[in-house]
Amino acid sequence: MRWVYELYTAKSHSIGAITRLLNERQIPTAKETGRWERSTVWAMLRNPAYKGTACFGKTRIAPRMRVTRPLRLRGGVAPRNSANHELPRTEWIEIPVPTIISEETFALANELLEANKKHAPRRTITPSALQGLLSCAKCGYGLYRTSTRSSARTIHYYRCLGSDGWRRLGGPVCDSRPTRQDLLDEVVWKEIARLLEDRQLIEDELERRLKAARNSDPTQRREETLRRDLARSRKSIERLLTAYQESLLSLEELRSRMPDLRSREQACLSALQAIEDQSQEQEVCLRLAESVTSFLERLRSSVGALDIIERQRVLRLLVKEVLVGDDKIVIRHSIPSHPPLPVERRPAPPIAP
Repeated sequence: MRWVYELYTAKSHSIGAITRLLNERQIPTAKETGRWERSTVWAMLRNPAYKGTACFGKTRIAPRMRVTRPLRLRGGVAPRNSANHELPRTEWIEIPVPTIISEETFALANELLEANKKHAPRRTITPSALQGLLSCAKCGYGLYRTSTRSSARTIHYYRCLGSDGWRRLGGPVCDSRPTRQDLLDEVVWKEIARLLEDRQLIEDELERRLKAARNSDPTQRREETLRRDLARSRKSIERLLTAYQESLLSLEELRSRMPDLRSREQACLSALQAIEDQSQEQEVCLRLAESVTSFLERLRSSVGALDIIERQRVLRLLVKEVLVGDDKIVIRHSIPSHPPLPVERRPAPPIAP
């Protein structure tokens, strides 16, 4: 631990360089399995327990508000409260523990970490339109943005995470080439703009979904079955109570048979409530159909004058994922269309070492 702090504060090593040194020297992790990650080293440099003050209650669990790429691919809903939010330092509960790192060294490390947030070369200052939507068609990993500088300007690329050899002990798992950011953003945006211009396509899809909502026969049959099951459960409960009142059934027999009937009744009520909620959502969709159409009309009229942030919002609304391959780009969007012809990619200029 002292060696890690010395590398970061005294020898000005980056967190990535420290991680590589730990892996090269085969220093075991706390669990003695796997390899060192940069996030682990970063957490070590922030942990006040090494300076003699362990803290409890540093974070709290809260609903996940930001929709990340994995959540978006699952429909954009988090099944549980899974976001950790750091609480103010005044609310932490401090517990004295043995000291490993001096107060001065720990303070210097945290000062460097704060400066690194503002001045690190990797910091994303300018957003991109397809940020968080790109995946590699070969390996399935996400694409991140990187850049290289020529004699005249800085050129930005999208690069596959699987093609980085330094991320894995066994080397890269993908041989995908980097893709020019400006070219890919323009190709995807033109394709989405073309879809928005096809008014008949959007109207046909809205009509199809509304017709399916109106004529949902399986849902109606399911509701009728549930109501019959609910009536039978309540009738059985009533018979049991009548038998007990007439002394035809003992209290022990009543207690043993009643919970099963109550649980069946509750299950039927829950399922009926879910169907009712679904039908209310369908009615909302019916009322919003005209609003969606008018929204798309306004979007078509201004599609050519949107800035990067506005384009990003539109793309995240309509596009689920963009698969980038060596010879074609597949755009998975929420507007159905005939299979488009593969979009030919221009060869990407080589990245300067």
